[in-house]
Amino acid sequence: MIDKMNKWLTSYSQFKHILEYKPVFWTNPNYSIDSMSYKDCGFSVSDLIDAEARYQRFAPFFVKAFPETGDRGGIIESDLTPLEDFRLGHKVYLKGDYALPISGSIKARGGIYEVIRHAEALLLKEDRLTIHDDYSVLLDDTYKSFFNQYKIIVSSTGNLGLSIGIISAKLGFNVEVHMSRDAMAWKKELLRSLGVNVIEYPEDYSQAVIYGRASAAKDPMAYFVDDESSVNLFLGYGVAALRLRKQLRQASIKVSKENPLIVYLPCGVGGGPGGIAWALKEVFQDKVHCVFVEPTHSPCMLLGMMTGEHDQIAVQDIGLDNMTIADGLAVGKPSAFVGHIMMDRLLGVATVSDEDLLEALKDLHKRYNVFLEPSALAGIQGLDMLMQGLSPLSQDQVKSATHVLWATGGKMVPDEVKEKYID
Repeated sequence: MIDKMNKWLTSYSQFKHILEYKPVFWTNPNYSIDSMSYKDCGFSVSDLIDAEARYQRFAPFFVKAFPETGDRGGIIESDLTPLEDFRLGHKVYLKGDYALPISGSIKARGGIYEVIRHAEALLLKEDRLTIHDDYSVLLDDTYKSFFNQYKIIVSSTGNLGLSIGIISAKLGFNVEVHMSRDAMAWKKELLRSLGVNVIEYPEDYSQAVIYGRASAAKDPMAYFVDDESSVNLFLGYGVAALRLRKQLRQASIKVSKENPLIVYLPCGVGGGPGGIAWALKEVFQDKVHCVFVEPTHSPCMLLGMMTGEHDQIAVQDIGLDNMTIADGLAVGKPSAFVGHIMMDRLLGVATVSDEDLLEALKDLHKRYNVFLEPSALAGIQGLDMLMQGLSPLSQDQVKSATHVLWATGGKMVPDEVKEKYID
């Protein structure tokens, strides 16, 4: 590792700053604007459309099981809100996944989708349902008894565990959530109140995944939701791109090469931001540019993509501690599945300090009365770095672009925890 680190110090100008926990912007040298040159990843827009259709089939169930989804007809979606004068001279919008119904974070997209896909597959296999039925029948005790034979297992730093736990418990599954040391106490308490078996570890997320996967391997009735490499999670997140296109049209926002869409996505292991970024590139092609943003203490995707090591390296290997207030992003080792797909699709990766996350939390709450948990504010750093010219995009492109900050969580944070963050 010493020889490799010496090589990286020589090859990458930002590497020294990464070791010193200083914010950086890494421009991906493999980024291609031409979508025709992207490597085939085995799925496409047709798979997104299939995922959206499945969400539509479950809409009647969501309306009855979670009344807060009723105003959108059972569709789990968030608003696109303009942030007036947020950064003078720039068009900035907040994608409000922090307020997604059911579990209040971006994980309500992918996590819930993977569970309903698994549930539907089980029912169709046993001829207990057809895709033409009214899925609200799944609230009946007979279906809950059927699902109670099966177990859903997931490893999480918090929000994925919440989404998986809430929807799985509602359907009737037995649920087991393996929580890393970074998970907030209130998230664990909420899950336990729903009857979820929460297993805690003193190690970080990567180790919790190992334990969760091993637990699932022992149980033939268990299904492991793998945030590191799940195509289903990826597609569930990706449905957002189809809906964002519709929202932009409704707001009369035109997206073109000259007036691009630039999207900033907080990144942990990579599944959520990866699914959305991949889908955005499929839908908008060369008219969109995506940036991941990670904590300076946990820049796992940056490290994996920059060095080409992907999941063969962890931030701890180069001396970083993986300790951050951004619990949802406290991941030491990235998803190789996501990293390989993003190699020619991602503009770059920015990193942000905990201090800047808290400053952004205070600023957004004071100016717009919007509360986001610290990890959800990471995207602001990417915007500020592009405004400073730290990217291959010209300042004219940055000036004329529509900027979307993907706000990934915050709605379900208890009031006393919110006050602590604000203080």
